Amino acid sequence: MASDVVHVVDDDVDVRKSLGFLLATADFAVRLYESATAFLATEPKDIGGCIVTDVRMPGIDGIEFLRQLKARGHSVPVIVMTGHADVALAVHAMKEGAADFIEKPFDDEVLIDAIRSALDNRNHAVASHPQAAEIRKNLATLSERERQVLDGLVSGLPNKTIAYDLGISPRTVEIHRANLMSKMGAGSLSHLVRMALIADPEH
Repeated sequence: MASDVVHVVDDDVDVRKSLGFLLATADFAVRLYESATAFLATEPKDIGGCIVTDVRMPGIDGIEFLRQLKARGHSVPVIVMTGHADVALAVHAMKEGAADFIEKPFDDEVLIDAIRSALDNRNHAVASHPQAAEIRKNLATLSERERQVLDGLVSGLPNKTIAYDLGISPRTVEIHRANLMSKMGAGSLSHLVRMALIADPEH
């Protein structure tokens, strides 16, 4: 089914091959591209499915790729893969409309679940915003310190920087982060960021 094609865009040939193999064994139709430029050059009229792209690539990077897709009127869900130090880029990608981000190295199941979720939700993108009221209600339960930590995370700051800015230890930031994830019902950092952006799109 064309609508379930997963387009993998990554400049690392080994990553492309291993993702192609993984997704094929999970019964997805897969197309591989060595760059965003290559994808845009061969861009099908109706993309369908979803795109998995690395955020750091030569030429058009993941952020610019998202912008170009949007400019061409495509609403295909995009999952962004990031290195551990690239949380700020990942948050930027979410603000540009990425459906999700996952940090490398990731478990195979995490990627497959993210793809299934993106494919399931692509028709409900608009319908998901009724959550905004519930998200705001959960936000109201956060302590002032937890709210400050959340603001730091949504800005893409690493724990150490948040700790420095707030004059607390990185360990304390981790505790606040765990508490606010629990209060918000967030299963991952990308989930938390998405909720914060739904509640406050101007963030």
